[in-house]
Amino acid sequence: MSDLQTQQQQPRVLIGVSGGIAAYKVCEVVSQLFKTGVEVQVILTRSAQEFITPLTFATLSRHQAYTDELFWQPIHSRPLHIHLGENADLLVIAPMTANTLAKLAWGMADNLLTNTVLASTCPVLLAPAMNTDMWEQVTVQRNWQQLLTDQRYHGLNTASGLLACDRVGAGRMAEPPEILAYIQSLLHTRGRRDLAGKQVLISTGGTREYLDPVRFIGNPSTGKMGLALAQAALHRGANVTLVHGPASWNPPLGVHAIPVISAAQMQQVMVDYFPKADVIVMSAAVADVKPKDYSPEKLPKRSLPQSLPLEPVADIVAHLAQLKQPHQRLIGFAAQTGDIVKPAWEKLQNKKLDVIVANPIDQPDSGFGSNNNQAIFLDAQGRRREIPLGSKLQMAHYLYDFIR
Repeated sequence: MSDLQTQQQQPRVLIGVSGGIAAYKVCEVVSQLFKTGVEVQVILTRSAQEFITPLTFATLSRHQAYTDELFWQPIHSRPLHIHLGENADLLVIAPMTANTLAKLAWGMADNLLTNTVLASTCPVLLAPAMNTDMWEQVTVQRNWQQLLTDQRYHGLNTASGLLACDRVGAGRMAEPPEILAYIQSLLHTRGRRDLAGKQVLISTGGTREYLDPVRFIGNPSTGKMGLALAQAALHRGANVTLVHGPASWNPPLGVHAIPVISAAQMQQVMVDYFPKADVIVMSAAVADVKPKDYSPEKLPKRSLPQSLPLEPVADIVAHLAQLKQPHQRLIGFAAQTGDIVKPAWEKLQNKKLDVIVANPIDQPDSGFGSNNNQAIFLDAQGRRREIPLGSKLQMAHYLYDFIR
């Protein structure tokens, strides 16, 4: 993760793999971490080796993969589990089985992985995976909730779907992109939950203003910036509501996602959820105008108007600013070309925002559709911070740092 290297040189991630078929997904996690500049090492439990070999992870990570057979092999005259635990910036356990979960919940250490966890102080990210009946057992859920009371541990929710046992239900391990996003967040925050207990309300994506059932006025926004904002807030402990226009991605597990289409629909949902929100981020690319007349049936080509009468769409940000209470923080986005600061500053003042993100959409590999972004943050007190080109998730964290 090249943008993370500004914080520390080559972050060190230690991944523990326990015995489950989802172990194959961890190959992508290890491979992607290495490609983005992370030093990654892997520990396999004895049962994990029934599904995947140490050689596979050694090849992907460019480091020796560690197993219980190496437990008593010292490194630099120090016990292996002490060396590994003390040198990790982050520990990830994926997949985490019911057996490993029980050991961690009760502080047991009978193999290299669990000993390394107890010998470390860094944050630990847990990605459970198991059969639905196993996951829903009272004892398993009790262990899960007990473990998460420890501030070191961060849990990825399981997904529902077709499992390897042919059961359809909960217990499916989070997919590699979701694991990688959480890893990036924890390397940035070092496990800090500074949004715990906060309600974060985010709008994202483009709206569509229809002329007839198949034609609309829209824009190229994909909603990826709002998706990153939701992930970052969730990873920092917030309760997140994400109001999004049409999107090709799935919302993160644990986020309350509400799909909308038009600006009017988005405004209604935002107003409904606004009173309980502590932080409101309007990253959506909301339409400025809409066709004055709507046809419920598709218009024949010959019937399309030569000129299209338009009318303005309600200004959602300005409306929310009128409802804002002193404890709430309202953040807006200004997608601009050319000089991005002056129009953003004017928007900040005119709409009485607390913070605005001036976003250059005419720069390479940033703005609409890109996985990366760059911006200048401005606040009502005159503070300014320039954010260089990096991932949208990293920019989301910088924004929460800025308003913290």
